[in-house]
Formats: sequence, structure tokens, C-alpha cells
Amino acid sequence: MQSEMQVLIVEDSAVYRKLISDNLKAWGFRVTVAENGAQASAVLERPDSPKLVLLDWVLPDIEGIELCQQIREAGPSRPYVYVILLTSKEGRQNMLEAMQAGADDYLVKPFDESELKARLMVGKRILNLQDELVEAREAMRHAATHDSLTELLNRGEILDMLQRELERARRERKPLTVILADIDHFKQVNDTLGHLFGDQALQEIARRLRSSLRVYDWIGRYGGEEFLLVLPGCDLEDGMARSNELRELVAGTPVVALDAQKDITVSMGVAVSECVGKGEVEALLSRADGALYAAKGQGRNRVAHCASAPKKRGASQASQK
Repeated sequence: MQSEMQVLIVEDSAVYRKLISDNLKAWGFRVTVAENGAQASAVLERPDSPKLVLLDWVLPDIEGIELCQQIREAGPSRPYVYVILLTSKEGRQNMLEAMQAGADDYLVKPFDESELKARLMVGKRILNLQDELVEAREAMRHAATHDSLTELLNRGEILDMLQRELERARRERKPLTVILADIDHFKQVNDTLGHLFGDQALQEIARRLRSSLRVYDWIGRYGGEEFLLVLPGCDLEDGMARSNELRELVAGTPVVALDAQKDITVSMGVAVSECVGKGEVEALLSRADGALYAAKGQGRNRVAHCASAPKKRGASQASQK
């Protein structure tokens, strides 16, 4: 059986440790050995701890049953550990006690090698299926929160993040800057070079913007060619400086895709949180939107900020993108 799965053997008997270890290595498993419960607990605390455990019932410092209960009490935040309890105790009552303690399987000593191998195969299969389920769940979560083209946060998620960061800013009495960035003349890019080029241009601009952010900054795709950036702890001076750095990063190098290249620029509208309470998300976005419109009106490829709430953009204003 070919496998790279790691197994923890918790066994105080040197004879059984050697016997089981030799078999598992021959079957393709990676083996970690613990002689008592304390050693096993230390191994299981590691980030890369084994998820398949062969656990002896009788140990010198702690009962295997008790250690099994501790593993189960670790909670759902940690990966599931599949436990096969090894014991010389026979009888249905002992098997029931093991299962009630959280064991997944139960094997009586002395055991046949083929039976041990079969139990390990079952455990490995269950753990692999669980990993696949976790991966599928994470893929679904990612798809629900991220834009499929740019891999940035989608509109709903970036707005939720903005709300959370505003609440944090109010608690900590710190500034927060939002930036609305819009690609200049993007319709012309699509019309002249095609939508496939436009899609790759969006991906490249998103990559450039994301690459220069701090680990605690946030960016999402706000609309078709519009991005929303949330910069915690940035006042107006810092926000304007950061925005210009991002603008220059986009404009500094042509976008190359599909045997074509194009100089692409962005205009940016900046607004800073006033921590005024409810409704601030809408007010902040309105100010950033007004600043973005001002940047477009001033010639594009520039940054502007708006201190007061402007009127909403009309159709004629939106057409200036």
C-alpha cells in the first residue's frame, strides 16, 4: 500500500513499538513513536501532527482512554484525528467504553498483521475523504467571497470588510482611508483590443494593486473596472501618498497580453473616515465616489480627495470614465 500518511504509535512496549513500526514502514507510512501519553500529547500539539493514531490502552502515565478523550476535547478548530485503540482487553463492554471515549476503531492484542493493515486502510480512506470535504468547503467559501476573474474580494465581501474596519477604527479611535480606483477609458480598451485583453488587463491591474498593499489592507472588485481599497490606520496624508504610489505602479508599465500591449492608467478617489457612527459606510463611499469623479474631470490618471459628501454621480458624470 503506497502512502505518505503519517501515523503516531503510542505504545510503552518496546516489542510492540518495533513490530508495529516495521510493518507500517513496510506498508509505506511515515512513523512517529511515543512511549507514553505525555510524549504523545506533545506530538499532537505540533502544527503538522499525525492525523492517524495507534494508541495503546494501558500507558505508564495516562490511560489511553483518557488521552483519547483529550484528543476529542481539542474541538473542531483542529484537524480530525482518527484513533485506533490497541488493547489486550477483550469483551463488548471494553469496546463500548473505547468508543464512548472517542476511539474510531478497536483492535485486540495480539493481532494479525493483515487485520492491522486493514484497519489502517479504513482510517486512511476516511481521513482522505475528510480532507476532500474540507477542500470542497473551502473552495465554496472562496467562491462565495471572491471575484472569479481577479481573485479579489467581491463587492459584498469588501463592503462587509469595510464595515468591520470602520467599527474597529471607532473603537480604537484611529483613521481609516478608503480608495475608489477606476481604470481610465476601459471601454476603449475593450473596443480596440477585445474583451479577452480587457479581462487580462483587469487581472493584471488587480495583481499590481494587491501586490503593494500591507498584510492588513483590503482590496475588492467594486464594479466592472472599479476597485475598492480599505487602508486601516491611514490618515489623509498617508492615504493620498499611498494612492499616488498605487497609481504610479499601474501607469508605470504597459499591460502585455495576447501579443498586444497597452498603457493603462487609473483614477482614484480618496476619503477618510470621520468615525461618526451609523451610516458612515454610505457617506464614506459617497465622498470617495465624488473624489473619483473629480479626478476624472481633472484629466484622469490622478488622485483626488473629497472632504464633504457630494451629490451622487449622474449618468453624464459616470460616462466620463
